Amino acid sequence: MRRTRRRTRSALVAVILAGGGLLAGTVPAAAAPAAAVDCAVTWGSLEKSGAADAGRRLTGVRAGQHECFDRLVFDGLGTGDEPIGYTVRYVDVLHQDPSDVVIPVKGGAVLEISLFAPRYDPATGQPYPALPSVDVTGYRTFREFKVTGGSEGYTQAGLGVRARLPFRVFQTGGHLVVDVAHTW
Repeated sequence: MRRTRRRTRSALVAVILAGGGLLAGTVPAAAAPAAAVDCAVTWGSLEKSGAADAGRRLTGVRAGQHECFDRLVFDGLGTGDEPIGYTVRYVDVLHQDPSDVVIPVKGGAVLEISLFAPRYDPATGQPYPALPSVDVTGYRTFREFKVTGGSEGYTQAGLGVRARLPFRVFQTGGHLVVDVAHTW
């Protein structure tokens, strides 16, 4: 009987030690706490604009989500630093340029985006390929994006957002970026 107890104890000790070793091998090292992100912005919600010497053809548009804002990016043809002229502002109602037809856009507020970017080849008068649609379903701030038209060297779009929130516009390379904050 003593031998049986010893074997049982030895087996139990071996299981505990082996189990402890398994646990020790699978427990991850303590991770450093993630740094808190400061989403405070100073962008404001007033009109923003930038001039350009010449119109730049748009080749694409896309959207992305970030921790503090949603982002819309317009891609211009080429890689040069020539800026894309723009005016971005909140409007009560989006009117299509030049027809003045009201364009409904989902959201609590609407940003009108006017870009100094022709929709037609000035040499041939032929239209450039249409900009792709952008699905913003599930975005925290964006509600709907529409390219609404344009004329005389301009392209117009509407961006429906959750509320009249701060936004910024900047350019990098051949891209025009519009960020809309999640909060004030």
